[in-house]
Amino acid sequence: MEIKTAVASLAALALEGRLSIFRLLVQAGPEGLPAGEIARRLESLPNTLSANLNVLSNAGLVASRRDGRSIIYTANYEAMRDLLGFLMEDCCGGAPEICAPLAEAVAARACAC
Repeated sequence: MEIKTAVASLAALALEGRLSIFRLLVQAGPEGLPAGEIARRLESLPNTLSANLNVLSNAGLVASRRDGRSIIYTANYEAMRDLLGFLMEDCCGGAPEICAPLAEAVAARACAC
């Protein structure tokens, strides 16, 4: 991942509302959620939700597809993995014990899914 892409992704997630949307979509899985359901669950105004989804989409963190009259949004798991990998790429400076707790936490969460 290039640094410009990482910065765009981090900037997109740097607002509470957008981070909440992204986390909800990650939890929803590959099926995703319709925009109306996202708005309902997060108690978001439609225009605010639309703007936030647009920012996340432009950063490559979410994708959308039409299903009848609904637009279904999904998290882009590959982009998420790339961002996390970028952040961890140079971790530890040769001291793996520094990152070991983080790796264990990630593994534990993966098992909970």
